[in-house]
Amino acid sequence: MATYTSIIRQFSQARICVIGDMTADVFIYGKPHRLSREAPVIVVRYDSEELVPGGAANTVNNLLDLGAQVYPVGLLGRDYFGERLFSLIAGKCPNMDGMVLDPSYGTIMKTRILAGDDNTTKQQIIRIDRDMKIQLSEEKERGLLAYLQRILPGIDALIVSDYGYGIFTKKILAFIRHCARDKIVAVDSRYHMNAFKGVTIITPNQSEAEQITGIAIQDEASLHRAGRKLLRLIKCRAALITQGNKGMTLFEPDKAPLHIPVVGSDKISDVTGAGDTVVSLVTLSLVAGAAFPQAARLANYGASVVVMKPGTATLAAEELKTAISAYGKK
Repeated sequence: MATYTSIIRQFSQARICVIGDMTADVFIYGKPHRLSREAPVIVVRYDSEELVPGGAANTVNNLLDLGAQVYPVGLLGRDYFGERLFSLIAGKCPNMDGMVLDPSYGTIMKTRILAGDDNTTKQQIIRIDRDMKIQLSEEKERGLLAYLQRILPGIDALIVSDYGYGIFTKKILAFIRHCARDKIVAVDSRYHMNAFKGVTIITPNQSEAEQITGIAIQDEASLHRAGRKLLRLIKCRAALITQGNKGMTLFEPDKAPLHIPVVGSDKISDVTGAGDTVVSLVTLSLVAGAAFPQAARLANYGASVVVMKPGTATLAAEELKTAISAYGKK
């Protein structure tokens, strides 16, 4: 506990750049009312709605709530939802020069409709995505690269949050590979992990690891084959495969795999954004001097908190300490 507390205490000194696909997560809450006369569907009576940072913006939000100094880099539409999301982040983060509001671009939105009675947990009944590929002009690409070059000497680590919407051009990928030579670079990439060779650590979930390696993970042996193949393919120093209610497994070259079982309840409430929490805590811990196993365990504790919260959630440093105290060393 003393070691973990010492690591967590240093989170406030960490300076982390997050580059990636910023999304607006919209949650609409209501009560099931009746069957529609128009179609065999339930009519949901509107109660309320909220907008929270999603995608790379959720990684930014996690880092901010854990006390870090954050430098977000991404693109939002100059529209109602983009401006709301920009304002939400700017309310916590003074370093907004890397966030571009573009009138020619529509903010990526994921709208979830949840329904349930007052005394029950509302369940997601449908998700509607509004997304478009990012087409970075040469001018915007130059602007983002100039900003990244400017802040590079002052940051401790870079987090890549890639949801596949196109912000990672060839020149930006080249910058990330250059950055990985002497900075901590953690990558959470849904579709393009192979583009980030030579980084410090990758944090795929099980399905992403299967997609990258072509190995169906069905048991411990296939999991270990996939983890070792990830290390060879990406040439990274570590790979952390998250496995939902089965915990996570850490792979390092020339070391035995380390399985970290889930802590707390395995009856997960909502996994939305849990991967953002994992990559945030891994990176913060490495910046604070943690070894990979310590960083992975701290990420596991953090994930145990956010998956019990509804929607796209974060946690504070005190919640992380409470989880460690409650569950002991796992």
